[in-house]
Amino acid sequence: MNKNKQSHWSEGLSRRGFLAGAGASLALPWLSSTPLRAESGKKLTSDGSRPPVRFACLYFSNGVEPAHWWAKGSGATMELGPGMRPLQPHSQDLVIIDGLFNAQSVANPSAHLGRMPNLLSGAWVSLDQNDIRVGRTMDQILAQQVGSQTALPSLVLGIEPNELRLEDGLSMIYGSCISWASDTKPATKEIYPARAFDLIAGDGKSRELDRSILDAVLADARALRNQVSKTDRVKLDEYLESIRSIEKRIDRAGKEERLEGWQPSLTKPDMTRPGSDIPQNVPDHMRLILDLIVLAFQMDKTRIATCMLNNDLSQMNFGFLEGVKGSLHLDLTHNGRDPELEAMYLRTNQFHVSQFAYLLDRMKKIDEGDSTLLENSLLMFCSNLFDGDKHQADRMPIVLAGQGGGSLKTGRILNCLEREADDRRACSLYLSLMDRMGVELPRFGDTNRRLTDL
Repeated sequence: MNKNKQSHWSEGLSRRGFLAGAGASLALPWLSSTPLRAESGKKLTSDGSRPPVRFACLYFSNGVEPAHWWAKGSGATMELGPGMRPLQPHSQDLVIIDGLFNAQSVANPSAHLGRMPNLLSGAWVSLDQNDIRVGRTMDQILAQQVGSQTALPSLVLGIEPNELRLEDGLSMIYGSCISWASDTKPATKEIYPARAFDLIAGDGKSRELDRSILDAVLADARALRNQVSKTDRVKLDEYLESIRSIEKRIDRAGKEERLEGWQPSLTKPDMTRPGSDIPQNVPDHMRLILDLIVLAFQMDKTRIATCMLNNDLSQMNFGFLEGVKGSLHLDLTHNGRDPELEAMYLRTNQFHVSQFAYLLDRMKKIDEGDSTLLENSLLMFCSNLFDGDKHQADRMPIVLAGQGGGSLKTGRILNCLEREADDRRACSLYLSLMDRMGVELPRFGDTNRRLTDL
């Protein structure tokens, strides 16, 4: 060991120190009790030594069967109603929130498509079929602010494809997307597990081809810019901006900037690449997509994810569930209080909740030093409506899970129903969640208030 290295070691062990000898260097394990130091020996802040906070939103369509969606108590004694019962083993990891809503959804006369795409933005949904417009969603704001730290700014996933047909005079793109990159453009949703796997675990072989294609596209677009009208130039600039975001993603994917401090618990995929086709079995499809969220978080390929378990006005058939007689999800939720249909609606609620429970169970088992992946995450399970049969938008079912790296106290119920309307904005929750992700905004959507008592 040379004199400089002796000096370095005398100042204290680096968390990612190296043992040199016999012609080889072996990385020591990451040691949380030793100070974080740069190569110069200078002590760094401890922030880089802690696992990052991840955020994910799981959406299910058309609300809940209201008589069975309730919770009471707290901690280990919290009791969940039949609709939420699959989450009972995780009660101490939850915050059950009742009474939040998006005011612009309540005001929108379109009972479905005017009340769904603004789930994560609180924005007004345009009813002009020639002007598709919502609002940029909180997950995409997070992706812009913290996404530069990972290969993928965010993962936008789903089970059912984007639909382009019209429903009540509005584009079903509204019912197919909860993540919006801008006011007028939804983020690209991936429903093929194999493609999502390639985004997460790509070995870099395709980046050179991606770069050559982008270079050619950019050259053509720049040459075209001086030949089009002012209006078309604005559209072209928006297109170029989206291309530049792809360039940044390619560049990030080729870099690994973590030299010391926290390291992902997984560096290579621990699952095989899924088959190229979409699984025809809905439960298998959902579990694969959720496994990919876990993989992306565990490998630190992204820290933001959204997943639509089904679209609004869903055509998903739940005949695979025991006791459900092959009805489409939409028919079960619009049940007119028919007892038989209500019972089947409850089973679909329980099925969706069990997917969230599966995600929590998986993340709780992943060790990240003195905490788990679940403890270092903020997960939100929600729908845009409460009573789906009544299209009730003034009360959203929301369940939070995880502790956000210690920033969220769990095992409790937060009832907002008795609060004034201005203190029941869903965007207040989103501001509070973004705070915990390190993104502090003075205002988001329809409010500048944080959610009290969160």
